[in-house]
Amino acid sequence: MLETAVPVFNPEQRNSHMNTNQSWGGRFAEGPKEAVSRYTDSQTFDRALYAQDIRASQAHARMLGRQGIITPDEATTLVDGLERVREEIVSGAFVWKPELEDVHMNIEARLTELVGDTGKKLHTGRSRNDQVGLTFRLYVAERLEVWQQGLSALCAEIIQRAEEHRETILPGCTHLQPAQPISLAHHLLAYAWMFRRDWLRLGDTLVRVRISPLGAAALAGTTYPLDPQSVANEVGFDAIYPNSMDAVSDRDFVLEALFDGATVMMHLSRLCEEIILWANPAYGFVRLPDGYATGSSIMPQKKNPDVAELMRGKTGRVYGALSGLLTVMKGLPLAYNRDMQEDKEGFLDADTTIAASLPLMAGMLHELQFCTTRMREACKAGFCNATELADYLVSKGLPFREAHHITGQAVALAERSGKGLEDLSLEELQGINLCIEADVYPVLDYAAAVRRRETPGGTGPESVKRQLHELHLWLSQNAAHTA
Repeated sequence: MLETAVPVFNPEQRNSHMNTNQSWGGRFAEGPKEAVSRYTDSQTFDRALYAQDIRASQAHARMLGRQGIITPDEATTLVDGLERVREEIVSGAFVWKPELEDVHMNIEARLTELVGDTGKKLHTGRSRNDQVGLTFRLYVAERLEVWQQGLSALCAEIIQRAEEHRETILPGCTHLQPAQPISLAHHLLAYAWMFRRDWLRLGDTLVRVRISPLGAAALAGTTYPLDPQSVANEVGFDAIYPNSMDAVSDRDFVLEALFDGATVMMHLSRLCEEIILWANPAYGFVRLPDGYATGSSIMPQKKNPDVAELMRGKTGRVYGALSGLLTVMKGLPLAYNRDMQEDKEGFLDADTTIAASLPLMAGMLHELQFCTTRMREACKAGFCNATELADYLVSKGLPFREAHHITGQAVALAERSGKGLEDLSLEELQGINLCIEADVYPVLDYAAAVRRRETPGGTGPESVKRQLHELHLWLSQNAAHTA
């Protein structure tokens, strides 16, 4: 049985804790234990939000000056001092202090060192609760725009490859089994539409991210005559929260962003799976670019699709971030609870994954070589023109169910003979059913099968042309503003 070490209390250690935090320490005779300080410290990761915290604080200071809560000179001092803090952080001269817990108090403490007691007026009319909320919303909004840029660039690459392969034929699959011939352009554009929906979904989410909680203070609002809408306007947000308790306890915006990110990664993972399969010599549909593959330490012939595999695997990280925050939030009473500090690390990790994955996929697709001859051969091996034969028989007056049965017999014969349906002689086909005539052979051509499917959204050339036009139009009209 394992023994657990029990710490022995030493009276001499009573005052060996870290200094009491200046933002809330007046109530306490001594600071938190060192282990507690380490446990509750968030500045090691939330310092990534420094630019957004400074931007929001500068807007808050200007508003305090406009409202007469502090003097115009004091507001200017605060804004200029915050700019000096920003420059120190950018240059690397800034000293982060773990005892100050988070990015917000580190910045405010340094501001006060630079400008004196005026720095202590910055927090007038706000709490860290609404301050954190606005800072993180600004950060999330900026990162979602970066994701949108990555999605736009990826869609542009997919569209370009589709343009190059309008005439390339390959088996379209259901249940991972050959089904019907399609154009490679049509197959690729399916992913373009997925990623376009992701782009649109992020835009919808941004509407709800860009709502400022500033003015809610700790939970009940404040007695100071603030103008929260002016702060929202200055930072580029359209609205403020109508309920102060909701404002400081809401993390829906992070959850929605993580759901969007998880969906992006799911779509990327599906594309990765197909690339991995297609690169296997058993398929032989693509050749991986050297820069996006690795070798084996023991088998010299191997060319492993490691980038696609890792991207597929990293999808789980983003799923985990979403699941983790849902679990954090599910039982929290109103209003703010310290549990909500757990909203950032998961998002930061998810952002790192998504922001890196999108350009990597675009780069891999740009260099991917499609083996078009092998794709066409696979159509024959999979009897992908079987539905064409069934439809041909229907055009001769047979009920579809009967045509389906006859076609199945033809496929069985071709399989036994080691042929494609189009290779069966007319005598062999008529031995199955006399309705089959010589005019069946143009129908069995794979390219002809693709050309006949011109229903909206189909794989036919005109349908693909319409898809490409619509996607080009979307990129030029809507995606350009995120570039």
